[in-house]
Amino acid sequence: MAAMRLEKPDCVPVCPDTSNMVPCRLTGKPFWDVYLHRNPDLYTAYRNTVDFFGFDGWWTDYFSAVKPVLKNPLEWRALPVTETGGRLIQRSVLETPEGTLQKETTYYPADSPTVTEKPIKSLKESRHLWKYLFPEVTRIDPSEFILQKKDWGERGIYGIWMPAPGFNLWFDWIEDGITQCSVLYFEEKDVLDEFNAVFMKHYWTLFEMALELRPDFILTGGSGGFALQSPAIWREYALPVVKELTRRSMEAGIPTMIHSCGRQAEMVKWCAEETDLSCINPLERPPMGDCDLRELKRLYGGKICLMGNLHTTEVMLFGSTTDVEAAAKKAIDDAAAGGGFILSTGDQCGRDTPDENIRRLVEVARSYGKYE
Repeated sequence: MAAMRLEKPDCVPVCPDTSNMVPCRLTGKPFWDVYLHRNPDLYTAYRNTVDFFGFDGWWTDYFSAVKPVLKNPLEWRALPVTETGGRLIQRSVLETPEGTLQKETTYYPADSPTVTEKPIKSLKESRHLWKYLFPEVTRIDPSEFILQKKDWGERGIYGIWMPAPGFNLWFDWIEDGITQCSVLYFEEKDVLDEFNAVFMKHYWTLFEMALELRPDFILTGGSGGFALQSPAIWREYALPVVKELTRRSMEAGIPTMIHSCGRQAEMVKWCAEETDLSCINPLERPPMGDCDLRELKRLYGGKICLMGNLHTTEVMLFGSTTDVEAAAKKAIDDAAAGGGFILSTGDQCGRDTPDENIRRLVEVARSYGKYE
């Protein structure tokens, strides 16, 4: 929290991105036990990972512990799980007065799940169903959130994720989403704008309720948020939301963080100069991204906390402990001066990242990363 406030903590915080793959591996169970059966749930798997390695945790709930209570009680109904080719298939249906929505998720023994069938086949032809995807929320049930946050204790920061809109987010609901959104943007943009308006009404209701829970921070953005659409499209749909979200969060005294894997340098500039964002990650370096940590620190280090940026494959997955130590020291040298820096990795350490590499990252932060 001190680093996010651009202050100097006792040492550089160390928060590798291990939100999914490594925690699931450490359970020793098939990944579907975590994602589908919640045995243990992902929160517990991640909490245990933080304890196992001793790094500074950053957990975000996306309305799973925080449960929205709907004005219209229609709910998705899960069909019996089937097994095909060593994978588990979970189909769900939402029966509405105006038609049925269906989705399918495939669960794997040693990988994260994928949504293999999206509920919206044609965005243009499903206007009458949008309101059922983003229903009216009357209140939230925070009971599990409260228990989790108490259990979390002093392991790090516990937040709520409010992903910014854009093509990367909308394809969660739309079949061939990026293609459909791209075509509509240039040929029938009014359809895309109408869909965004329905989504944002739902979004801001949840955001206000999230603020009332007083999380340690609010995470926005999303995977590929900047890379999976043009910068101009991100400015049009996402930047206004980031501006509003960070302003209202700042007024409430709650720090904010944005995540966007891939190229991100231009996003850093816009967020530092045009928003009230507290922290930005993962600042991936080439070839996965386009960020030069030293240069970003020089340009924007006085305005925004930087979080990154060890290469998750070249260094963390395939490198030696010596490689990890060298890369971690370089990142600290590049961006830690004066505070406002969190040592981390690029997007999501791979499942088979050696434990000793994660441990060495922590050791470097605790020793080499000490402030005088």
